[in-house]
Amino acid sequence: MKVSFKLLLFLIIFSNYSFSQKVVEDYEPLKNDRLRIGIGDSDFLPFIQSGYTLMLPEDKGIKGVLILLEDSGFDKKNKSAKQLYKQASEKALAVLSVSTEIPFDFYFSKSSMLSTHKLIQKAFAKHNLPNENVFFLGASLVGHRAMRYIKFMKESNDKFQLNIKGIVICNFTLDWTRKWHQHTREIRIKRNNLWEARFINYMLETYLKGTPKTKPERYHDFSAYSYFDANNKNIKVYKPYAIRAYIEPAIKYRLTKSLKTLYENNSTDIVGFLAELILAGNENTELIVLQPEDNPSPKKNAQATWDALNKDELVDWIQKQIEK
Repeated sequence: MKVSFKLLLFLIIFSNYSFSQKVVEDYEPLKNDRLRIGIGDSDFLPFIQSGYTLMLPEDKGIKGVLILLEDSGFDKKNKSAKQLYKQASEKALAVLSVSTEIPFDFYFSKSSMLSTHKLIQKAFAKHNLPNENVFFLGASLVGHRAMRYIKFMKESNDKFQLNIKGIVICNFTLDWTRKWHQHTREIRIKRNNLWEARFINYMLETYLKGTPKTKPERYHDFSAYSYFDANNKNIKVYKPYAIRAYIEPAIKYRLTKSLKTLYENNSTDIVGFLAELILAGNENTELIVLQPEDNPSPKKNAQATWDALNKDELVDWIQKQIEK
């Protein structure tokens, strides 16, 4: 009888929790096309579905929106956004995950950013989302896309502009000049994931129409921050926002596992970015450094850093920014 009662109690609690959130999906049909990602005969990736997934906290007035620009077709759709659903719902925050049709989209083209903008605008209008207390979050390309989108929209004349309160950056590349040199070294010494190194350098050289040596300004413009850019004009784009940054240097791991130097580390970009923001006058930045004991996962990459960070504490920080 006790077991039955506990089971019934669990079902009641689970039912109440389940119905406290509403998740809706809105995606276009999959396009039968593919994207070239290298010079080989098989170097193509199929297109993915363009659209969005939205988590709405039910029975509460929505106080803000968390946005993640995730791919829809790879590595468990919306898996980063889903990790925030519980905490966001408790704080009356909606969570919006948006994807273009381009696989591993770097936002090289205006069309990708316009597509994202239209999807965000559609979600806000259709679901009556408040255009206030908007935060962009993400690791790896998810975070990079956020920085590109924010810059693109600030430079546009579009009437619909998000009222962005803050950005959460997690262990991703900000300096694409550094990244190109990192991959060039890895290819030269034949270490680490050469598919990724060749893929990213091919994409950079193709869409930026050269290398950092031949087209440095294109790489500077594409980067939210670059150590090699004396002007760092993009810093002013992000100066008004609350910025929280997560890094996981894992220096010893990367040295012993992959013979990576301090230069082949996204932490270098993020610390430099914060330094430039502070110099520009941003007094609302914060750096969180994950130590080895904070992340038991054997993987040491951007997604693993996101998976390991404390989501309760992160959403509490977001709540504090809203209350300011």
